[in-house]
Amino acid sequence: MFYGLLDTQRRLTRTLADNALNACQSLCGEWTAALPRASRDWLMRATCALDAAPPFAIAAVQSGGRWVPVEESIVDEMPIGNLRKFTRARGDGPVCGAGPVLLCAPLAGHHAVMLRETVETLLETHDTVYITDWADARDVPLAAGPLALSDYVHSLERFIGIVTACGAPAHIVAVCQACVPALAAASLLARHNAHYLGSVALLGGPIDTRLHRTAVDRFANSHPLSWFRDNVIDVVPPPYRGAGRRVYPGFLQQAAIIAAQPSRQLGLEARYWSNWLAGNLRDAQAALRSLNEYAAVLDMSERYFLDMLCVVFHENLLARGAWSIDGRRVDTATLAQVPLCTVEGDRDDITGAGQTHCAHALCHAPDTPRNRHATIDQCDHYDLFTGPRWRNAVHPQLCEFWGVAERAGQTKVQLEARVP
Repeated sequence: MFYGLLDTQRRLTRTLADNALNACQSLCGEWTAALPRASRDWLMRATCALDAAPPFAIAAVQSGGRWVPVEESIVDEMPIGNLRKFTRARGDGPVCGAGPVLLCAPLAGHHAVMLRETVETLLETHDTVYITDWADARDVPLAAGPLALSDYVHSLERFIGIVTACGAPAHIVAVCQACVPALAAASLLARHNAHYLGSVALLGGPIDTRLHRTAVDRFANSHPLSWFRDNVIDVVPPPYRGAGRRVYPGFLQQAAIIAAQPSRQLGLEARYWSNWLAGNLRDAQAALRSLNEYAAVLDMSERYFLDMLCVVFHENLLARGAWSIDGRRVDTATLAQVPLCTVEGDRDDITGAGQTHCAHALCHAPDTPRNRHATIDQCDHYDLFTGPRWRNAVHPQLCEFWGVAERAGQTKVQLEARVP
């Protein structure tokens, strides 16, 4: 298809834009080159010409009325992706849960850095937050395997094991498409030891796309897998390490995202340019960071992309209890004793109403205070993990949920200790 041609154009765009900016800075100085720099940034975003995803670079978070330093590290590396750990200074600020949080980032076309604000907010009330940082398929050699959906489930099982190695059960938080492999990994682990899991929280996940289908669901379901294989799959060209790998390219996903959510892209651009033109450089820089995080797209392997279409949209294997991974049936009922929280937005036009809340029935979750389902008012899909609705509505719900879940867990341990 067009991967090689478009990649050449992106490389040319980067070279020309960088050379033009350097010339402006040499001739005009830093201050008068501000407009060319802003124009260069816009061109790089618009053409998917960013060479790499921006770093998380969370040096500190505001907690308890003061800034608390944060350390970032990579605690596990795999071809399929890394497990990043963020640790804030202990004992500083409020804590809404003692256990570590594992944030499962969606593999839906964006790099995990799009959840930077999510991580920052979680660190305000937790000492330790982990996040799955999935690799761009174009950078994964063919020898690493097909990168199937089952590979991501296995990776999450491994990551959960690492997070809980210190002895404290983990609070799993999955966003969007990550809810599917995260729920599968948690179910498989719970078959042997549910104590791995302090709780599971699912935010806007397509657990059962048969319910209140959105335009995304209808489009995915109205085309056979062969159509997607023939029309949206391309081959990674040299010199990338994944040369020869068949992928769903990031530039196609960016176009699809903008077409489905044009208001978000326009809103981010408007916030950046209005602050920049008003001379509010601090807010303009923050808006630019959000724009660059949103524009940091990646390639998904063909196998993973088609597996998601099959499992989630075409055959609804998870929702029907018919999904098996390497001979192991994904039985969500194993999570019946694990506290479960589901959160939906009432204006979510990507994940339909009820598609996430249905997890309570699938997991046989009892109707008790430790389990909850919340529908957030005036909240679209991205509001579930970024922006004011995330900070002021979703995150407080999670904090209350974790507090109840940990108190219930402590009571259970005390009762078990009394049994002779």
